[in-house]
Amino acid sequence: MVKAGGYAKAKAKGRSLWWRVHSWAGLKLAIFMTFVLATGTLAVFAHEIDWLVTPAMRASPQDGPSVSWGTLAAAATRAEPHGRLQIIYAPIDPWFTAEVLMDTGEGAPRRVYVDPWSGRVTGTHGWANVHRFLRQVHRHLMLPTKIGIPIVSSLAFLLLASLITGIVTYKKWWRGFFRLPKGGDARKLSGDLHRLGGLWSLWFVALIALTGMWYLVETLGGRAPVPGLAEVRSAAAVPTGAELDRLIAGARRERPSLDIREIRFTQKNGVVLLGQEHAWLVRDRANEVAVDPADGRILTSLDGTDLDAHQRIAEMADPLHFGTFGGLVTKALWFLFGLVLTGMSGTGVIIYAKRLQKAEKGQRTARRIAWAGMGAYAYVGIALILLALALTPSAIGGAS
Repeated sequence: MVKAGGYAKAKAKGRSLWWRVHSWAGLKLAIFMTFVLATGTLAVFAHEIDWLVTPAMRASPQDGPSVSWGTLAAAATRAEPHGRLQIIYAPIDPWFTAEVLMDTGEGAPRRVYVDPWSGRVTGTHGWANVHRFLRQVHRHLMLPTKIGIPIVSSLAFLLLASLITGIVTYKKWWRGFFRLPKGGDARKLSGDLHRLGGLWSLWFVALIALTGMWYLVETLGGRAPVPGLAEVRSAAAVPTGAELDRLIAGARRERPSLDIREIRFTQKNGVVLLGQEHAWLVRDRANEVAVDPADGRILTSLDGTDLDAHQRIAEMADPLHFGTFGGLVTKALWFLFGLVLTGMSGTGVIIYAKRLQKAEKGQRTARRIAWAGMGAYAYVGIALILLALALTPSAIGGAS
């Protein structure tokens, strides 16, 4: 009996230690964690938010064929005659316009929106938009990437710690997937919601934590080598209209199954076509065809299926982190679980505060307990958020 009692006490003490680690990981940087999780969740639908607030991005899907890439390029060039073509993006969905980036020589590029069905320019816009803000504030807090990415990515370790300790402290956790919240006081309700959300988002927390760690590895020197592109022999004018369409037709003969999603116009590597083909879960840049605009010669042809393991991990990170690989379906799923994860950051603080408030028999308010528990880390988190917001105008400003 003594041995059994000693074992029970040791087990309880071990669980208490795990709970303290879980509380520390979820509490100290809760304000900063919630900000990063919230901006990342919104970033999943950043393009769609821009579509809502920018009428020029909207198109009406039609049954007929869309206009050619050359037509898009020519239309954008007419809209910004003093600019130079940089990139053309295909519409994200049929109700989006194509987007063309033009270098106007005034800093950041200018966006030109072109209806993919009529080839008509629907409007222009500066560099700053919702997508740009959410991407940069979530990725590196508007700081230089060598500083900002490690700060944000380090939160992945807290997520992983919360995942592991949460499983250890939740007795027979596998039985809780369909245990609905029973309600009651704030402590009971927040605890039930926290555990239910945590169980259903186990896979999501692990995915976000692992991809976050990968971004940290890349920043610290573990970046996968990027295949080099051959250089053009001589400078040539940027092709538009029928000339660009002829170059693309020649590239399609080389890669007929390439679904072109982006075209880059470079002085060094010519016209570069990027998109999706046979490789799954890769960014568009994994499949590239570089064409010399002077004579239509294929300079480089890269296939995503030829990537080594290191490169494949690098290309998979973004589609997995933001859920863009399956269109609206996966983006909606990622957005939903992002909301759950953001909410868990808040309910975790409530659980901590209410638990101590009960032990203290109400001597302090839950808000004071939570603030005291965060300590100096609360000020660090708030300072980072305010710094990111202060840097926003200069970080995403440019041509207006």
